[in-house]
Amino acid sequence: MVQDRLRDGTRIAQLVASELTGDREALAQVVVADADPDVEPTADGALAYRVAYVADSDAIAVGDRGQTTIDESVDTERTTLAEVFVQPERARVEFVVAPDVAADAAAEATVTDDEMGLRVRPKAVDPPRTLAFVEDGADAKRVIPVFKKVVAAIGDSTGSS
Repeated sequence: MVQDRLRDGTRIAQLVASELTGDREALAQVVVADADPDVEPTADGALAYRVAYVADSDAIAVGDRGQTTIDESVDTERTTLAEVFVQPERARVEFVVAPDVAADAAAEATVTDDEMGLRVRPKAVDPPRTLAFVEDGADAKRVIPVFKKVVAAIGDSTGSS
């Protein structure tokens, strides 16, 4: 059923954002930030939004349609976890923290023998990043466990739960 695959990078990025903001348990302190609602895909990838971890959940407001925003009046630490870029036929998630954790978790995202799962590669920049390619709408759900493991890793490194 290849013809049923969603191959629109902008729509895939929107699905990832929806999955992220829809998980108000493990990802309750994660927000989609700096979103560009008018982003146009490019061959190299155009920045659609950043995904941030907010240390104080009181700084996160959830709108009536599930969108999350940061209440700037609450003094809290904000850590960018990843940046999401849109290309014509896919979205690219660049994990900027815990790149090794992200790479391992993305490799585990292959769920069955007949599905490839997420394609991942390192990005040789300083500091290093891990790129996860979300090439189909179904992959939007597969990238969420990667975010969960990255959040757990930064929580472990700060000593928080």
